[in-house]
Amino acid sequence: MTESIRRSGEYDYDDPQGPYAQQPSYSAPVNPEWPPPPSYQPPVAAFTAPEPGPAPRRKRNRGPMALLAAVAIVAAAVGGGTAYAFQELTGKDTVASAGTTTTVVPSGKKGDVAAIAAAVSPSVVEIQATLGNGSSTGSGVIITSHGEIVTNNHVVSGASSIRVRTSDGKSYAAEVVGTDSSKDLALIKLKGAVGLKAAALGSSSGVQVGDTVVAIGSPEGLTGTVTSGIVSALDRDVTVSTDEKQGQGQGGDGQWPFRFRGRQFNGDTGPSTTTYKAIQTDASLNPGNSGGALIDASGHVIGINSAMYTSSSQSSSSSDAGSVGLGFAIPIDTVKSDLATLRAGSTS
Repeated sequence: MTESIRRSGEYDYDDPQGPYAQQPSYSAPVNPEWPPPPSYQPPVAAFTAPEPGPAPRRKRNRGPMALLAAVAIVAAAVGGGTAYAFQELTGKDTVASAGTTTTVVPSGKKGDVAAIAAAVSPSVVEIQATLGNGSSTGSGVIITSHGEIVTNNHVVSGASSIRVRTSDGKSYAAEVVGTDSSKDLALIKLKGAVGLKAAALGSSSGVQVGDTVVAIGSPEGLTGTVTSGIVSALDRDVTVSTDEKQGQGQGGDGQWPFRFRGRQFNGDTGPSTTTYKAIQTDASLNPGNSGGALIDASGHVIGINSAMYTSSSQSSSSSDAGSVGLGFAIPIDTVKSDLATLRAGSTS
């Protein structure tokens, strides 16, 4: 402060009597219960401190609470499997893995086939592969918004070109990123695709016999066909051909040879084979469903449809082949464990 306070008995002018002059002495008042008046009257309002209001206290307390709330939200987002939202914000090809709080269909619509179909159909595509001796029709599941699609190896094996049609009718050229014939899996990538709806990949470890499932694919080129059923068995041994031309089945219809319980279906599997554990379902699968999605009651993809059972009498003609209530799907946990290899460009 630039303002000084004068003490009682001090003077601002020169004392004519010098520094040793007699200073006036203070004498107690006659009536001692009255205190002497102050040498100056302080402005009361200037020194009256305002009572602390509630606002500063709320502001101080709100900081830690806001921080804790933000941490809780981030933790819930990470724990809840919101990879798709993160992918859309960052523009990175991050697979949308479903967590315990991931909502694909409303909780009140769980198990509702119409709700599941509406939510997941935009994530399932039709694949047309041009082969040396014809064409192959199959399906695929979008796993990133920038056009990464998982399908069966036998759908695209030996293809000279690939076209993909999404549920909204758009058509894209695609190229093979990686293949794994031992698991009958392939990863393809659309050219120039952005903003696609990725499917939420669930977990096949908790799947039980009797669970409701929905299958979406393009049987015989009928894009977006939806069927439903249950999981009828688990861990079925399905033996598939690893031949380079396994996708070039009879008529190029997307069928392929496989062996189940010692019997061969859709042709001869040949000498080069591999066996994987499959989810068995009675949801109707037909030629063209290969590579499509097998979905649980909550809308999470739990498998990639890969094979259908047809009697040996029907296997001689693709036009006679059809579903008899036994289909097989590659568990989604197998798919997820193989993604890094496929993305690296493996062609095994």
